[in-house]
Amino acid sequence: MNSEEDIRPISYIKANAAEILTQVNATHRPVYVTQNGEARAVLLDTESFEKMRQALGLLKLLAQGERDIVDGKVLPQEDLFAVMDRGLDHEDHD
Repeated sequence: MNSEEDIRPISYIKANAAEILTQVNATHRPVYVTQNGEARAVLLDTESFEKMRQALGLLKLLAQGERDIVDGKVLPQEDLFAVMDRGLDHEDHD
């Protein structure tokens, strides 16, 4: 993180919004917005934001899977495939 470019007070953001948006989209680095010397928000380009959302979604799925394993909510592979086959066979007959 380049502190001079990546940390800006809210007054600078207000006066230079277009420049900051150009910087964020060009560098794909977030800009930390400060107010009264404290970090208050982060500006992020949409591409990086969407990638972060997708990564968080995958992490949530992984955490749920790990919880299921710990809780014993698992099936042997053969049983799972049998359940899926029965479901597919049922759909074919509808």
